Amino acid sequence: MPAKFPSRRQFLKSGFASTLAFQIVPSRVFGANGRVAVASIGVGGKGASDIAGAKGAGADIVGLCDVDSKRLGGALKKYPGSKGFSDFRKMLDEMGKSIDAVTVSTPDHMHFHAALSAIRMGKHVYCQKPLTHSIWEARTLAEAAAENKVVTQMGNQAHAGEPIRRAVELIRAGIVGKVTGVHAWTNRPIWPQGMSERLPKQEVPAHIDWNQWIGPAPMRDYNDGYVPFKWRGWWDFGTGALGDMGCHIMDMPFWAIDIPHPIAVEAVQEGNSIECGPKRSTVTYTFPEGDYSRKMPFVWYDGGSMPDDSVFEGTVVDSKTAKKFDLIVIGEKGKFLFNRGSKKWLTTPEGLVDQTKPDQSIPRVTNEDQEWIDAIRGAGGPPLSGFDRSGPFTETVLLGNLAIRIGKKLDWDGKTLKATNAPEADAIIKREYRMGWEI
Repeated sequence: MPAKFPSRRQFLKSGFASTLAFQIVPSRVFGANGRVAVASIGVGGKGASDIAGAKGAGADIVGLCDVDSKRLGGALKKYPGSKGFSDFRKMLDEMGKSIDAVTVSTPDHMHFHAALSAIRMGKHVYCQKPLTHSIWEARTLAEAAAENKVVTQMGNQAHAGEPIRRAVELIRAGIVGKVTGVHAWTNRPIWPQGMSERLPKQEVPAHIDWNQWIGPAPMRDYNDGYVPFKWRGWWDFGTGALGDMGCHIMDMPFWAIDIPHPIAVEAVQEGNSIECGPKRSTVTYTFPEGDYSRKMPFVWYDGGSMPDDSVFEGTVVDSKTAKKFDLIVIGEKGKFLFNRGSKKWLTTPEGLVDQTKPDQSIPRVTNEDQEWIDAIRGAGGPPLSGFDRSGPFTETVLLGNLAIRIGKKLDWDGKTLKATNAPEADAIIKREYRMGWEI
């Protein structure tokens, strides 16, 4: 019988999210140097670095799962003694008593099912960004993590780094005054998007379990244009350029303004279809006024699009040279150009960073993997990209894709997950699953 999840309102009012690390009831008690047994779902690409990150943080890799037997074989050689599987459900069933935590590094459409299965078994979970494929999944996964009292982390690596954490402290200290707007951009997609038809049928390679790769998505014929990387542009499997990079680039200002839900979103895009995400898009979220911001636009650009030069007026850059940064925060007192991997910020007027020197208020950590593993062992505080935070963030990121796919401005009620002027959006907010994968 499916778990009964608390409402988002109950979840937030309970105070559970902020005190999660102190209420964990792990399957076994860890000492300060206790070893955490980790099973990993997805071993290729980002999965390989996620496994290595958990290992480097002191975990023991005991189980490996991948639908590609060639990749799985290579990973098993690298982590001798671990057991291999092509179906994560079988791995969790057979190894449930011998694993403490799970990493999920699959295509987007499989994140929710893999992570939820592990959480319901009481396993701690690290999941790659975007946390889920749909908005409803992000809400449900955050609530399930709270209910099952597990330690979670979403894989948006720079969230654990000094540039983002210090920038959040600066913005909240008023470096540019109250924020009046944010513009963020990426050169993605670097894979094909904008196709209107599915790819033709090809023979499934013997080393790929295609049925398991499809998972909860609608079945379609195999084509090597989907795997191992180009699935990102197809709506059934990926979340496009916004899903791929939004959880990285939008992170700092979303964290800084500390408002969980926008009230509206609209998109201008080129090349979107029923099958695929657009070749490029501009998405404008509207956020209500908060403690650190006025009612404001938060604008996302991808596919090579950039803000016009008026956004950079008064700075030493224009839209062309600004590409080495991720975003610009505009406030009542000035502007702040930011890159998540660097503290070489630019402000207008110059010297705003030197004038605003708030005390450190956000914990510093070695990296996101160490933050997660240490929290499981009871040797650190709660991960700051845990699902209580990354769940609402993922909802907002994916809301942009909802506007792209619906094709009109959406009035958004974040509490109920409803586009109040577009009932047709419901089927995307909460998608249907293939038979056998129902939740």
